[in-house]
Amino acid sequence: MEASVHTCNATPADAGIISRIIERSIRVGCALDHRNHPQTVAAWTQNQTHEHIQRWLTDQRLYLNVALLQDKPVGVAMASNDGQVAFCYVLPEWFRRGAGQALVRDLEGWLVGHGLRHARLNSTRTGEAFYRRLGYQTHAETLTVAGLAAIPMHKALPEV
Repeated sequence: MEASVHTCNATPADAGIISRIIERSIRVGCALDHRNHPQTVAAWTQNQTHEHIQRWLTDQRLYLNVALLQDKPVGVAMASNDGQVAFCYVLPEWFRRGAGQALVRDLEGWLVGHGLRHARLNSTRTGEAFYRRLGYQTHAETLTVAGLAAIPMHKALPEV
């Protein structure tokens, strides 16, 4: 039986592992989107450094969480207090084990706790079906961001 996923608030001590999770998830898990094009990968990963993550962790407008499976960090997600889900990354070897879903549900709970009624995000092609399963719907035409297709999606959040 698979161990349950646990989410927790990210801390400054997590910045290094968060950076590694994001980079590996982008390079391996999102290859369908960037097709291993070096400039696209570089543009996508340039602000995922330890230093950037440290700044995010001290920004009171942001919430970063980490998914633990078997007490091992396997995913990370971030949202802002204006309702934007910035990202959800899971290590490719841990895909489809509930970590991404747990991360997004936790972000949504944080957003509801801040009085928000809707969440929005820009999904990659890789993530689109995942977000649809979680109740997100496309609400605008696909954009191009840093050479990648970005699918604007949103979801109504439950009332408190």
